[in-house]
Amino acid sequence: MESQPLVLFGRKVRAVRDAAHISRELAAEKSGITASYLGEVERGEKWPSLEIICAIATALSVSPPVFFDFEAQETDTGILVQKLHRIIENRTTEQQQQALRVLKGLFEP
Repeated sequence: MESQPLVLFGRKVRAVRDAAHISRELAAEKSGITASYLGEVERGEKWPSLEIICAIATALSVSPPVFFDFEAQETDTGILVQKLHRIIENRTTEQQQQALRVLKGLFEP
């Protein structure tokens, strides 16, 4: 399943590493883990401990919470629609109208 947190976490780790132009081997060395273990994390096969998450973040010069920002990687349309609904459902009518105007401005010609 594409939206599993473990898979999304791993993809985010790899995306951050790629954006930093750091090889898996160097990132693993700086983190105190093996490159094969880092590969398993990036493929969503292993959940690293908090200590290792912090070590990987330090090696990549980011804050650990960066790895948990999955919004941009979500591919399940139903989940995305649910998230949008939760954002606006408890807003005032005026706020909902404003959100609708913004979305129309972004997506309608």
